Amino acid sequence: MDTDSIRLFVLAAERLNISAAGRALGLAPAVASARLARLENELGVELLRRTTRKVSLSLDGSDFLPYAREILAQAEAARAVLGGAGAGPKGTLRFAAPSSFAQLHIMPLLPECHALYPDLVLDLRLSDSRFDLIEGSFDLALRSAPLVDSSLKGRKLSDETRVLCAAPGYLEAHGTPRTPSDLAGHRMIAWSSLQPRELVNTAGETAVLDASRMVCQLILDDGGAQREATVAGAGLSINSLWNIAREIEAGRLVRVLPDWRLNDRSVLWLFYPRSNVLTPKTRVFMDFLGDRLGDRPGW
Repeated sequence: MDTDSIRLFVLAAERLNISAAGRALGLAPAVASARLARLENELGVELLRRTTRKVSLSLDGSDFLPYAREILAQAEAARAVLGGAGAGPKGTLRFAAPSSFAQLHIMPLLPECHALYPDLVLDLRLSDSRFDLIEGSFDLALRSAPLVDSSLKGRKLSDETRVLCAAPGYLEAHGTPRTPSDLAGHRMIAWSSLQPRELVNTAGETAVLDASRMVCQLILDDGGAQREATVAGAGLSINSLWNIAREIEAGRLVRVLPDWRLNDRSVLWLFYPRSNVLTPKTRVFMDFLGDRLGDRPGW
């Protein structure tokens, strides 16, 4: 199969626009359509459904898309090997990350990344809700979780500590908890799951944080919004130290029960599909993030 035709198909599938995909590769619309038709004839399936109004992926096209991306990745890796050290990463890297983390710690690094790798295009999908790495055809994803999916590989970016915090004004109005049992009756800014969470202190003792014994009038699924609500005095919250370090340093937030943290063994991981090759673009971006964000003190 012709890799140029496969690249055209991948672009058309991502943009759902054959003409736009062709223009990105310097092809006239008629030439792009003809090349895709030849690819479909070669494969014996319809990859894209075309109407006068829109283009959409067929079921066969959806099944073929991750393999098409893998073919391009293999070709890119092979060219990088043959090109030696001077061959820089090229192409589009699809990267999924929590929005709250990316805004604080990845966005400020992008100008440096672009300067180092001018031929690398970053397609960032940012949400505190998790993406499916395989179905979404992502090259890389940042998550706070153990590596349990056998179809993925991972590289540790940094340890992560989650703690209770509150605004000084909230504590002045409602009192400062001194023990885990004092949390009962306090206002809690909760995540979507209200399941009991285990706390552990520096001596190794454990306690249960039970949201059902607290007042949960606000449930948020975005770390940045949760941080700002906590600063505003809406209640206590559980936050990762990477999310609130600046607020604690500035005195806008203080740790509640400072000897205790959430006992979930959180680790920030960079996940990538378990494939035959790790493409140059994925490797250099992982190394770039690792060099600048790996094992940050205080996280």
